[in-house]
Amino acid sequence: MNHFERKVLIDIILDVDTGIDDALAILFAIRHPEINVLAITCVEGNTSVQRVVSNTLAILDVVDADVVPVAAGATKPLIEAARNSSEVHGVDGLGDLRLPESTRSSRGMCAIDLLRTTLSEAHRPVTIVSLAPMTNIALLVSAYPGLIHKIDRILFMGGSIGRGNATAVAEFNVWHDPEAAQIVLNSGASCAMYGLDVFEKVVVSRSEALEMTRSASPATAAAGKLLSYTSSGSDLSVQDHFGLLGDAGALCALVNPSLVESSRVPVLVNLAPGPGRGQTIVDLRTSPGEDSLHGTKVHTTDVDVMHSVNPQAMIDLFSSTLAGSNPGQPITPASEAAVGSH
Repeated sequence: MNHFERKVLIDIILDVDTGIDDALAILFAIRHPEINVLAITCVEGNTSVQRVVSNTLAILDVVDADVVPVAAGATKPLIEAARNSSEVHGVDGLGDLRLPESTRSSRGMCAIDLLRTTLSEAHRPVTIVSLAPMTNIALLVSAYPGLIHKIDRILFMGGSIGRGNATAVAEFNVWHDPEAAQIVLNSGASCAMYGLDVFEKVVVSRSEALEMTRSASPATAAAGKLLSYTSSGSDLSVQDHFGLLGDAGALCALVNPSLVESSRVPVLVNLAPGPGRGQTIVDLRTSPGEDSLHGTKVHTTDVDVMHSVNPQAMIDLFSSTLAGSNPGQPITPASEAAVGSH
């Protein structure tokens, strides 16, 4: 249960591939008094979709959540073979936290059906927070375009203005299923991008993470352990992942847009084979280029792209929310709580 007064302003659906950073985001979303989690859908990404479901249910136990519908979704990208990055997130996908198996169960329906029914039954537009490859969301908007009007916005952790992490130029979530990402951008839904550029700037120090592990709050203690995880035996530079608030930062930006600055700019996903596949091409130009002058400019979608962040304020919001001491943001209608442009 949530043990302090709720002032629900934002209805959300979380779409996750629950590894370490998704778990942090779920903890925050359940604890924050201005977020109402309507459902959680799961997709292959950080680990297998079966593990994603079990991890999600276990994290809901940690935070003593009310009943939240959870459903399994896509087990592979739209056109490519299944692949995940479980080597970064430990044997259990949760930094070897080894939580007890949950007595909760997932819904007997696929993620797409849970997304459809949740949106159909919603009394006001819903924010979809995508913290994973966007396969589930792409399947939803392709199969049920008539539900786009029920989506307030799609806030996704994915993409990058600059360098990548899956490849030199591609961020993992978009790289994992670039076709899905482009389908979502082209869906007509309003989109906001919390990309690698801001994701990597919000780092909890070792001392802060260790202090969190000593907390009497189960959610805070679990978050501290997740933030403290380091892996061994991987060829990947997992040290770069230490202490990252990660996906939870997107939710912090959702409830307090003043923590970030963003610009509404054209974005395109590179779908071509080769080293650039999965790159989010973010057009920051302020005047027409040669492509416009010569009629070779390709179709792009305007997206609210976050490009700067206040790291310590975001960490403070995260920590205080998990501890149950977050006073909440000023009461604002949900339609005005979007991540805005600056």
